[in-house]
Amino acid sequence: MKKILKRMALVIVSLLLILVIAVVAFVNLSPQFGATPTGERLKRIQNSPQFKDGTFQNLVPTSLDMSAGKMVSATWKMLTGVPGAEPTDTIKTVPFDVKLFEGNGGPEQVAVSWFGHSSLLIRIQGKTLLTDPVFSERASFASFSGPKRFPFDHYMDVDELPHVDAVVLSHDHYDHLDYGTFTRLKDKVDRFFVPLGVGAHLEKWGVAPAQITELDWHESAKLGDLTLVCAPARHFSGRGLTNRNGTLWCSWALLGTQKRVYYGGDTGYYPGLKMVGEKYGPFDIALLECGAYNEDWIDIHMMPEQTAQAQLDVKADLLIPIHWGKFNLALHTWRDPIRRLMKKSAELGTKIATPRIGEVTVLGAALPTAAWWESMP
Repeated sequence: MKKILKRMALVIVSLLLILVIAVVAFVNLSPQFGATPTGERLKRIQNSPQFKDGTFQNLVPTSLDMSAGKMVSATWKMLTGVPGAEPTDTIKTVPFDVKLFEGNGGPEQVAVSWFGHSSLLIRIQGKTLLTDPVFSERASFASFSGPKRFPFDHYMDVDELPHVDAVVLSHDHYDHLDYGTFTRLKDKVDRFFVPLGVGAHLEKWGVAPAQITELDWHESAKLGDLTLVCAPARHFSGRGLTNRNGTLWCSWALLGTQKRVYYGGDTGYYPGLKMVGEKYGPFDIALLECGAYNEDWIDIHMMPEQTAQAQLDVKADLLIPIHWGKFNLALHTWRDPIRRLMKKSAELGTKIATPRIGEVTVLGAALPTAAWWESMP
């Protein structure tokens, strides 16, 4: 009996070892996981004021840990599903109007089109920017598993995009940086603006180093007469098993000669939002996350009520809420983010636009304000 038990134990250990080797090989060899920064890129990371004790740090203490009990509970709820977490009917989109979007091309022209979650086209200072493009079916490292996009009657795709002057990335999580999208997008874009370290992923995927501009917090770059400032955010990063916080995360202040746009990326609420408003605002429009939140990870994602306050903090005249309406990434219903935000914003008296997916919002024109989500089951 002892010999049998020893053999069984040896078989189990051997199988576990094979599994570990297979997982490690898959992560190291599969391109969708990206690359680890090396060389001059690594030196810049190590010289960053944000890089301490081997990882990037937030401006304020930020917890990423949950107790074992909370982790098990959250995982179980995600696996079994939350009632109302996804729409039961198809979301009706609006065909992208490129002529309306591009307008007269003058420096006073600002237009925004939202394609769900954090993927937006922004027209400012005569330039077209694309933020955090994810046009694949899933926000995941695998095409067969992971959060699947909600049912839309039409999904924006790379082939339908107008000329894109630059892609602007906030961090390297899968719901913001998608390998499948970039393999089709990389040859259609002039420039890529990313936080420190993220360029390693793009370079591995075939983007020429000369097209990539990596910035630290408060560093800036020019695109014609447009200034792009890499601003702080309160979040984290990582695509593999061992590289958490090995690349930087950020928000972006887009400063034209007449108009200013703030793209918040992913962030928890923190005093740095007021600093952004003081240093780079006031903004004509803010694009702020409103979704994928939970009290257990409140340090890294704002609650809707905090999003409403953040509009005031960054000194934005208008808010378009993003990071909702496309993927089920948390434990709330799909309409909860916008409902809670609208309620709080009404209390604060702030101005909000609520475009449908694909609809173009033009500053200075009539704003989309219909509660389109309420007409859906």
